[in-house]
Amino acid sequence: MKLDRAFYLQEDAVAMAKKLIGKVLVTAMEGVRTSGIITETEAYAGVGDRASHAYGGRRTMRNEAMYSSGGTAYVFICYGVHHLFNVVTGPVDVPHAVLIRGVLIIEGQENAARRRAPRKATTAGPGTLTQAMGITRKDDGADLLSDRIWIEDRGLALPEDALRIGPRVGVEYAGPDALLPYRFRVPPSHTFQ
Repeated sequence: MKLDRAFYLQEDAVAMAKKLIGKVLVTAMEGVRTSGIITETEAYAGVGDRASHAYGGRRTMRNEAMYSSGGTAYVFICYGVHHLFNVVTGPVDVPHAVLIRGVLIIEGQENAARRRAPRKATTAGPGTLTQAMGITRKDDGADLLSDRIWIEDRGLALPEDALRIGPRVGVEYAGPDALLPYRFRVPPSHTFQ
């Protein structure tokens, strides 16, 4: 079942990052459907989080989607190469977002592999995830209740002790905020039921 708007309007970005683990990210690009179980996320808690693009109330053309209503895609380009996909959470003008860092492809493996060619249908990081799923900067600001990109709850469960929680990746510039336990991930050895 597709997640509804009420799910995305929750304001606690950290709780949302945890809740998105086990949900299924689905894309339907040019008639090609691909889906993957979300296995890794990172929370970015808006204006008070030094690692957030909205820290201190910063609002630019690049991060404008973060200020949209929960259930909006925030896609930005990192290092001039990688498209990174985030789920905006909370109400309008509360710039919280959850970076989707990893998925386990469960539908459309051949599509994911073709998009990643000559590599395999792997999602070893947020940049390879967007390649495999077909998400690009043109999807920035997309409504996640649309028929192009959405997230489903298929009732998948994971034992609590299988979830790993720790600091985010690549945000050393954020000082003490770099150490916050805002990253959630499922090791490859665990399976959802």
